Amino acid sequence: MGTKIYKGCKRLYQVEKINNLKELLQQTEEKYQNNVAFKFKTEKAGEFRTKTYGEYIEEINCLGTALLSLGLKDKRIAVISENRYEWTLTYFATVNGTGVIVPLDRSLPEIEIINLIEGSKAEVIFYSSKYDAVMEKVRKEKIGEIKFFISMDTEKSTDEVYSQKELIGIGRDLIRNGARTFIEAPIDNEKMAIMLFTSGTTSKSKAVSLSHKNIVTNVYDIASVFDVSENDTLLSFLPLHHTYECTVGFLYPVFMGATITYCEGIRHIADNIREYQVSVMISVPVLFESLYKTVMKTVEKQGKMKKLQMGLKISNFLRKIGIDKRRSIFKDIHSSLGGKLRLFVAGAAAFDPKMEKGLNDLGIDTYQEIGRAHV
Repeated sequence: MGTKIYKGCKRLYQVEKINNLKELLQQTEEKYQNNVAFKFKTEKAGEFRTKTYGEYIEEINCLGTALLSLGLKDKRIAVISENRYEWTLTYFATVNGTGVIVPLDRSLPEIEIINLIEGSKAEVIFYSSKYDAVMEKVRKEKIGEIKFFISMDTEKSTDEVYSQKELIGIGRDLIRNGARTFIEAPIDNEKMAIMLFTSGTTSKSKAVSLSHKNIVTNVYDIASVFDVSENDTLLSFLPLHHTYECTVGFLYPVFMGATITYCEGIRHIADNIREYQVSVMISVPVLFESLYKTVMKTVEKQGKMKKLQMGLKISNFLRKIGIDKRRSIFKDIHSSLGGKLRLFVAGAAAFDPKMEKGLNDLGIDTYQEIGRAHV
């Protein structure tokens, strides 16, 4: 099979239309509330903990309710951390009834993070413990307009730093006592809800404003083209502050009721795919090219390259007459990757045709996505 390309304008699947991110979550709760939304490793090998969509959406409502109780309606709320569950909570708790989310690049040096905090005029920032030192400097030197520092990792709030965990508990109590302001908050589909910053590779980072309509249009287009369902598990790899990853590695799986897991780094891709039994990945070509090289090196190291080449000849011949036996012929490779992997979708860059064909030949359907973002 040759290179397979899907363009955003060609709809292959019927998808229920959504107008904003609040409707996206409401639809997901109605259809998939008992499905596993997120899967995490525990300290015990081979053991995982999970969050269902019902639990996830309940925590979003609790956090959003707590933020409104702090007087943060229509405020700009920044977030910076590694890819993690708490980042996604912050995102939805902000855009679905509180204010404007400002995702910050987690890889920037301290001075640039500080510049973005100042430039965004954010009054709130959520952050992981990795950024404790930066936030302490911002707090002590009163940099920018930040009034609320919220830690994703602190168990207890202090006079200077709020605990995200405690805020969720506070919001839960407020909801039990009848608070419905966040849950019932109306959404202006055209109003700025997300403030992004460009990479700044050629000049200073520039702010870009996006609305609910911008984002859900992309989610809807993706859902109408690719066959991902509530039975799939996806591995998120790229930083969530990237619009591409936020859309395809976070919002799209939530819309489809699929399970999200987080990659521990490019060296751990094959292990994470196997451990989490990942079935689908939507990412950039370099990730899939790296995985393909790892698979080929392993085959060569095991002295099975001739066997593989013979299998490819047989498989490709059978496919020409309409018989697909790739998964059975290359069973050992699929088993080494958890046995569930079936689909790769690459976007945002060009894919090496040889490696794309190589993955397809091994039985992992691989597509190159070409489309225009609705921003």
